[in-house]
Amino acid sequence: MKPLRIALTKGRLEKDTVALLESAGYDCTAIREKGRKLILPVNNGEIDVVLAKAADVITYVENGVCDLGVVGKDTIMENGRSFYEILDLGFGKCRFALAGKAGTNFFSGYNAITIATKYPNVTRNFFEGKGMDIRIIKIEGSVELAPLLGLSDAIVDIVETGSTLKENGLVIIEDNIAPISARLISNTASLKLRKSEIEIIADKMEKERAKMK
Repeated sequence: MKPLRIALTKGRLEKDTVALLESAGYDCTAIREKGRKLILPVNNGEIDVVLAKAADVITYVENGVCDLGVVGKDTIMENGRSFYEILDLGFGKCRFALAGKAGTNFFSGYNAITIATKYPNVTRNFFEGKGMDIRIIKIEGSVELAPLLGLSDAIVDIVETGSTLKENGLVIIEDNIAPISARLISNTASLKLRKSEIEIIADKMEKERAKMK
């Protein structure tokens, strides 16, 4: 049988997932010494790890070329459609926040409000829940620039400590939009066809996660 294939979000989530897998007894030497390789064997080929950008992890899992994926809840909320969310891995914690320039009353007045964000779907859903009609501008880079340049009234972005906002003269208006952490997701067909294999790795990851709390 071909190896179980798991897509990891490159960067911090990759490192934290590898640490979790190693603590669960998996040999991740090939990932530690990956060089420029993007598909790497774990446990002598028992598992293949694919390194990808966050949104691509979801694409690979949804289309069945990867059985499992590790991706942030922020990416799931923005892009997720047809897959199973199996486990909250407990790392990569941050939150969605609404932030704007200090000294402004965001909810006052009747003018149309413009929000800059990398997450238009999350932002739209949040403000629809408040019954507010807003204009959304999608930003790919440093979203903090938008209100400083007068492009938007505020931003919706993920926040860990809030230090970047503070350094750029922005303050958090609301930070209860949604909590975020890394999640283990599964292709719907894989969860049926390779159920026992997926349950084994998910159970091991869950036990190690519990130890880290």
